[in-house]
Amino acid sequence: MNRPTHGALHHVEIWVPDLDRALASLGWLLRTLGYTVSQSWETGRSWRLGPTYLVLERSPALTADRHDRRRPGLNHLAFHVEDAATVEELVTEAARHGWSLMFPATHPHAGGEHHYAAYLEDADGFEVELVAITPPGQP
Repeated sequence: MNRPTHGALHHVEIWVPDLDRALASLGWLLRTLGYTVSQSWETGRSWRLGPTYLVLERSPALTADRHDRRRPGLNHLAFHVEDAATVEELVTEAARHGWSLMFPATHPHAGGEHHYAAYLEDADGFEVELVAITPPGQP
């Protein structure tokens, strides 16, 4: 078995105000990106892709009912996506799973002229970025 690279991300745990809503939006996205459910319990789920996993949990210790990406802490998660066409397919499908496109006036280059990505926000205020890596020399 190969050991993960020293310093590689091991896991991310996200506390959510409503697990069912999170499963509908973030859970859908994780499955679509190739993550598989590795653990499931009454107040949470974890998804694994390779050595990294993400946890969504409704903790009784929450102090707010909505995530605010503009406060200190997590702003967003960014995921690699196969190509620009896949980014667009995901944007279309994401709308059916509780996501809305952020920065539509500058989509798909809200991150810069040579950065093809979609920025999405769900009903609980969580943001994800879907990034298509393009070969050098291509826009």
